[in-house]
Amino acid sequence: MKKCIILANGKPPKKRIIQFLQKNNYSTLICADGGANKAMELSLIPDFIIGDLDSIKENTLKFFQDKSKIIKRKRQNDTDVEKCLRFAIQKGFGEVIMLGVTGNRLDHTFCNIGIVIKFFNKIKLKLIAEESILVPYTGKIELKTFPGEIISLYGFDKKTKITSRGLKYPLKNITLPFGERESTSNVALSKKILLEINGGIIFLIRNFKAAKSNAFT
Repeated sequence: MKKCIILANGKPPKKRIIQFLQKNNYSTLICADGGANKAMELSLIPDFIIGDLDSIKENTLKFFQDKSKIIKRKRQNDTDVEKCLRFAIQKGFGEVIMLGVTGNRLDHTFCNIGIVIKFFNKIKLKLIAEESILVPYTGKIELKTFPGEIISLYGFDKKTKITSRGLKYPLKNITLPFGERESTSNVALSKKILLEINGGIIFLIRNFKAAKSNAFT
């Protein structure tokens, strides 16, 4: 499966995180417009820079002019991150990790989290922010973990039902409608947890280092 990174214009991760991902099959780096500014700050060379190019700095654009493939897409009915995702799908990528999609702009953060839902059925997505990784799931899931790992689960409606095994606070065919109920800071009891999600998707958030040590499974 072809994998890539999309770097947006929010708070970037540590360079070592991107380098780790690049060494683990996320070899293509796509910058969403101003995400190229972050790449330049981190001394990284994007393979592609995509967007309406209203956020990329002039000196950044000039620097990457002969180093990266720059694709200007003017349409305003989607965000630059969405433009990158549509490009990744078109080019046959099956999995994307989104970086720099959270930061000082709460509206941008909220929008980018919503994009994970919007593209759920189109491409496999993960989102890394600060020390956390967010992954959307549905169906039957088995995750490698360790006793004491913090696992947080979030749903969005009253149709999506969740059952868990291996968590300190078990979920038994319950819903986690957004703004009403959640399973924040649940705790793994063993080396794996089992989840069964029916009727929709949930977000699972865990520590990035923990996910990394288990190969994101």
